[in-house]
Amino acid sequence: MINRRTFSKAVGVGMGAAAVPTGAGAAGRSGLPAEVPAPAEVPAPTRAFGRLKQVRAGVLDIGYAEAGAANGPVAVCLHGWPYDIHSYVDVAPLLAEAGYRVIVPYLRGHGTTTFRSPTEVRNAQQSAVALDVVALMDALGIRRAVLAGFDWGSRTADIVAALWPERVRALVSVSGYLVTDVRAQQNPLPPKAEHTWWYQYYFATDRGRRALENPQYRRELARAVWAEASPTWAFDDATFERTAAAFDNPDYAAIVTHNYRWRLGLAAGEPRYDRYEQRLADRPTIGVPTITLDPGLDPFLASTDGLGYRKFFTGAYEHRVLDGVGHNAPQEAPAAFARAVLDADRL
Repeated sequence: MINRRTFSKAVGVGMGAAAVPTGAGAAGRSGLPAEVPAPAEVPAPTRAFGRLKQVRAGVLDIGYAEAGAANGPVAVCLHGWPYDIHSYVDVAPLLAEAGYRVIVPYLRGHGTTTFRSPTEVRNAQQSAVALDVVALMDALGIRRAVLAGFDWGSRTADIVAALWPERVRALVSVSGYLVTDVRAQQNPLPPKAEHTWWYQYYFATDRGRRALENPQYRRELARAVWAEASPTWAFDDATFERTAAAFDNPDYAAIVTHNYRWRLGLAAGEPRYDRYEQRLADRPTIGVPTITLDPGLDPFLASTDGLGYRKFFTGAYEHRVLDGVGHNAPQEAPAAFARAVLDADRL
């Protein structure tokens, strides 16, 4: 059973960063006030997960962290690039304290997640990554879960919620609806916006792929992205190196380059995923209870009122802006993120 009193004490009345609900439902089903003040203290950071676990799931052997009661409601937290499971190292204990069983998997190509077959295509198209999550839930005997993510994790959670809503209790999606429309990606953005996405074009070249294959350069590249994407996050060397170890996965360069090349229409997917991609090309709506989060300082997707993607969420819904927070929302504002998970699950 969820211990809401303990959770509320841990994260305060509101969040670890100022979070303002906006749009339809902001003061509706959740009963939250229109504005929630930040608490005086943010929970002390947890510096490490316990011993990681492995499970065979679909085409992968997935490495994951787990916290909380085995019989609690499940929250699956999904990281992005260039990050890893430690984006949730301070979120997981908050959710565990509230009674959740928290599962934080390494996405394909990261950490201890490996392909079960050496001949398996190192494919990172969006539906393949989403199916990894469904396979993980099947392997762990999880029928339904709250899905929460940012960056690649948001996209993956959105897709599972859109295509397999029966598996999703609720959704927390940073930056809203991130299902990739490959056709639309062929249209250029204004030059200033294109500059922000420089690494995608770098990875479209063999030069960029070789940089990812170089242990020193892939770390330097990731650190540069961290600094640009989270301008006020004062992470230290140990925090970065803890995550950077996940980039030593032998499939890392292949997975990262394929993901970005596929999005730009520069790399093919696999025919076995065509039926899912065809459905996603139609921009399916998401009907599960959802809270979307826009980090106020994210340079990739500007903080908004959520109206640009509101039409894609047809169920109970709330939108929040995380003031003073950059791209790596769960690690920069763990209490705000954990609170969103709890609130989404009760919309």
